[in-house]
Amino acid sequence: MKISVDGRGYAPTPRPGQCLRTLLRELGQFAVKKGCDTGDCGACTVLVDGVPTHSCVLPAHRAEGTDVRTAAGVPDEVPEAFARAAGFQCGYCTAGMVTTVTGLDHAPCARDGGPAARTAAMKGNLCRCTGYRAIEDALDGAANTCPAGGIGRPVAAPATERVVRGAEPFTLDTELTGCAHLAVLRSPHAHARIVEIDPSRALAMDGVVAVLTHHDDPDVLFSTARHQRRTDDPDDTRVLDPVVRYHGQRVAAVVAETPQLARLACREIDVRYEVLPSVLDPEVARRPGAPAIHGDKIHGDKGSASRIADPARNVVASWRGEVGRVDAGVARAAHVVTGTWRTSRVQHTHLETHAVIVRHVDGGPRCGGSLDIRSSTQVPFLVRDELAWIFGLERDDLRVHAARVGGGFGAKQEMIVEDLAVLAALRTGRDVVWEYSRAEQFTSATVRHPYRVTATVACDARGRLTALDLDVLSDAGAYGGHSPGVMFHSITESVELYRCPAKRVAAEAVYTTTVPSGAFRGYGLGEVGFALESALDELADAAGIDPVELRRRNVVRPGDPLVSSAGDDDELALSSYGLDHCLDLVSGALASGRGESAPPGWSEGTGVALCMIASNPPGGHHGSARVEIDADGTVHAYVGTAEFGNGTATVHTQIVAEVLAVPSDSVVLHASDTAQLTHDTGAFGSAGTVVGGRALHRAATRVADLLRAGAHLPVSAEGSADGFGRQAAFTVQGVRVAVCPDTGTVKVLHSVHAVDAGRVLNPQQLRGQVEGGVAQALGAALYEQVMLDDTGAVTNATLRHYHPPRMGDVPRTEVFFADTVEPQGVLGAKSMSEAPYCPVAAAVGIAVRRATGVRQDSIPLTPDRVWMRSFARDPAGVASAEPIGGRS
Repeated sequence: MKISVDGRGYAPTPRPGQCLRTLLRELGQFAVKKGCDTGDCGACTVLVDGVPTHSCVLPAHRAEGTDVRTAAGVPDEVPEAFARAAGFQCGYCTAGMVTTVTGLDHAPCARDGGPAARTAAMKGNLCRCTGYRAIEDALDGAANTCPAGGIGRPVAAPATERVVRGAEPFTLDTELTGCAHLAVLRSPHAHARIVEIDPSRALAMDGVVAVLTHHDDPDVLFSTARHQRRTDDPDDTRVLDPVVRYHGQRVAAVVAETPQLARLACREIDVRYEVLPSVLDPEVARRPGAPAIHGDKIHGDKGSASRIADPARNVVASWRGEVGRVDAGVARAAHVVTGTWRTSRVQHTHLETHAVIVRHVDGGPRCGGSLDIRSSTQVPFLVRDELAWIFGLERDDLRVHAARVGGGFGAKQEMIVEDLAVLAALRTGRDVVWEYSRAEQFTSATVRHPYRVTATVACDARGRLTALDLDVLSDAGAYGGHSPGVMFHSITESVELYRCPAKRVAAEAVYTTTVPSGAFRGYGLGEVGFALESALDELADAAGIDPVELRRRNVVRPGDPLVSSAGDDDELALSSYGLDHCLDLVSGALASGRGESAPPGWSEGTGVALCMIASNPPGGHHGSARVEIDADGTVHAYVGTAEFGNGTATVHTQIVAEVLAVPSDSVVLHASDTAQLTHDTGAFGSAGTVVGGRALHRAATRVADLLRAGAHLPVSAEGSADGFGRQAAFTVQGVRVAVCPDTGTVKVLHSVHAVDAGRVLNPQQLRGQVEGGVAQALGAALYEQVMLDDTGAVTNATLRHYHPPRMGDVPRTEVFFADTVEPQGVLGAKSMSEAPYCPVAAAVGIAVRRATGVRQDSIPLTPDRVWMRSFARDPAGVASAEPIGGRS
């Protein structure tokens, strides 16, 4: 076979059934990404004789004699347009976007055919980060960035030129010669005990290196969730467990010379199971008599040692707290609203799936060497520490590092692949690579926690709150992971946001035999906020008060204590305050008449919702950094934070440049590598700027001080930050929607978001974070839901059946920044990455209620649900009849 790739000739021999994507990558064409391998995302798009083609679904042999172009080989016009517009965040989808646009007849701009033509042309390309506005700006030729500059300037990302050409390496964009490949046999049952497992047929296959089963497990309980304190999370997980607790759990692993052989060998493993009772609904799971999913941790001290609240009742974590007298506050109120709201499982759908490469250095730890672990992780230092714990190694035996990470949104604050890959490497002595499929992301990674929240809010005749009462139930899935942290976070800032003399919260996170829940942008605030903000909006109607005015009368203000159901929060401060400005900005924009007009016959409604979030997680979030200036004057900045679309790489170079008075594009950034620094808690909790950035600021300041004191080059200094002294940040979302009475379809006509982020260090980066968070939340509010069948198996494990928003599905959100400066923040900034997600579903639900006159008490607000609730002649209690999370 002969083929031309980016102008260079090749004569490969494709394997039977091989697709063009894998062939191109084997030829070293790493601009071609894997996002789905089903033709759904466009990350693998190339031009085949000028035609945009999803290379994952094109048989390689059909490319014989063609001219193939990747993003590395297209003309400059489109890549430069994406660079000027900052048309990416993580950048994993960008090479496919660039080749798609290049192949359009009206390249580089789709504007000539109008919005409908543009949407149709780009429907095969998915972006999970940007919200698409920056991509549309690239199509329109807009210039949103400058090449260099100080704080406050829209400086382009340091990797821009490489990203738009597909040349910036992600986890597996590297040579894999000599690596064995790992694949996993997964459970066909929701709950079962492995009685017998026979790998002999698989081991007899030529090229199979090893088969790992629970007999190879290191017999150490741990948590896949990663936090600064490992004891924050329940130790309920094994690398390979003799009991499986959800469809898709690991049963055995095959290590083989090729990924295809590894997958084939999994089919040859014989397993006999004892099927155990399953339970899919957390309401049922915590009742007496329900099967104990982690029953092996009930007796003796196993439950307490694993830090599970009540394994006999399947309760991972629980909380009961009250300040004031809630019942008395309800009794004396002039108006009371009570309701129950539900949210669903949502998949992160970061386009780069979980992936890891484990290599032996100098023979590996057993021979005095080490393991080099290149992983798609947000938390390399915490992964290193937990791997050392599991395998009885020293931390110096392990180097964990991340290249650029293709999205995360909290999913990569988990240790999903590293543990099994390390076990395989240690058992076989081979270098090992493992890449999740898109189906595995849906069935065997983590999802957003489904919630059921019963909220009661009460106020006096003037609209002042007298009582706030929440009963919260979250579905942890089969393993506890982040469930305690998500539960506690969800019931803290959401309650502290409002001044009220009486607050009560009862909350439990409960195991079920379903796909595990994990960390996801906002960490539970959006779920509780969906209920609380919806209830407050109805309370405003009951009191005859404008809903924004009711919030103004009750939100915390400078000088107020921040009070949760546990009492005063001494760790979180209101040292700057822009919530009132955010409310003004959103209210003014909604009143302006901007946005689309409703289609004839559709009803309209407007909704506003709020969120308060802390600048970083409680209990400390640590970061170390180092700044060096070489003898030739080159500035190097070392920081532990990973870049995965969060924009920290850009802001970090700006911070160092600002302190040292050098151009930001002259700063060379080295990030997310345990070999370079002592510790970094990780890129989560919106801590990249306020922790990693502060550590870099301190290191750069010390270098500047040394230079002023007469030091000669080279010069170096370190800095650190501990994450204490947390500040509150605020966001407000407003929407105007239209609802079709014939179908229940919801269309967002106008989306507005205002943030109180302190001093804006990079307006383009911050705007992108807001737009991406809003778009992701609109997906959860309107479309997205991981569906389970009656056995607990995921039924929509492909992108085409899941429906993350594509271009044309979401509106362009107007973004506003409150005028504040945070005195405790690095250069006056606060964090703002997770928060924009949190108030969106509530604002949409409120707007749909106002359009239909009927409470919308569960998301997603799909047309069938909205129509049944709002327009059907006999609207059965759709939401109340559904278990938490929904069924297909």
